[in-house]
Amino acid sequence: MAYIDYYKILGVDKSATQDDIKKAYRKLARKLHPDLNPDDKEAERKFKELNEANEVLSNPENRAKYDKYGENWKHGEEYEKAQQQQRQYQQQSYGGGGFSGADFGEGEDFSDFFQNMFGGSGGGFGRSSRGSASGKFKGQDVHAELNLNLRDAAQTHPQTFEINGKKVRITIPAGVYDGQQIKLKGHGNPGFNGGPNGDLYITFNIPADPDFERTGDDLKTKVAIDLYTAVLGGDVKVNTLDGSVNLKVKPETQSGTTVRLKGKGFPVYKKEGQHGDLFVTYEVKLPVNLTDKQKELFEQLKNS
Repeated sequence: MAYIDYYKILGVDKSATQDDIKKAYRKLARKLHPDLNPDDKEAERKFKELNEANEVLSNPENRAKYDKYGENWKHGEEYEKAQQQQRQYQQQSYGGGGFSGADFGEGEDFSDFFQNMFGGSGGGFGRSSRGSASGKFKGQDVHAELNLNLRDAAQTHPQTFEINGKKVRITIPAGVYDGQQIKLKGHGNPGFNGGPNGDLYITFNIPADPDFERTGDDLKTKVAIDLYTAVLGGDVKVNTLDGSVNLKVKPETQSGTTVRLKGKGFPVYKKEGQHGDLFVTYEVKLPVNLTDKQKELFEQLKNS
């Protein structure tokens, strides 16, 4: 189960009051509501995550469990009881040697914890559960971060990096988003006593781009045009992720006018051939260092 930071989703820190959480939720819910974002899968996904985060953090009891146990908050108390009982069992079996909490891979997925420790039995912890345990334990999961610029994230490409002395090669699909996490099964720390390896979780960090602002699968950019082109019309060159295009500027275009280039936005994650749109906003650049003649012409226009 990939860890989801509910505080990050709501845009608040861990010291936020219940009132802060309520205000943050209402603000984002209005922005991401499906009625305002029809056919927007990214907004739909974020809206579901937002509701999930609010359900947990708006409930003081659930929030306390989440703060203590993180992604395992629903089963945190059972998790601790299982650890305690297994330590007691190991002490009985190995003359009091036992294992530390680190041996059990603290922070790993709760279902994996039970699967490895009790042979898939999430029920009682009697003799039959102990008998199914062979002393094999899953290795700890490893969490890593991978930095990508916006243009790299827009292309399917391979990446190679080193984890625990081993080179790991992955193919990153086009369209990954900032904060997205993927899981590579078996690429974590080695298991104990022949148990399976832990998993590797990679979180993508995609910083802001100087040319494009990403909103879901859409991109936004600004293009400067001179006053004469804005008034009389003309052509302007606009950069996209896959090259430049020429746009026709209509006469009497106002500063702040936005036009849409369909299909010139960001690739849709794991949907080959599908792209968002590119929204281009014109910024009219006023002329400077005018000659006396030019100023005189502007005066004539002003008084005409």
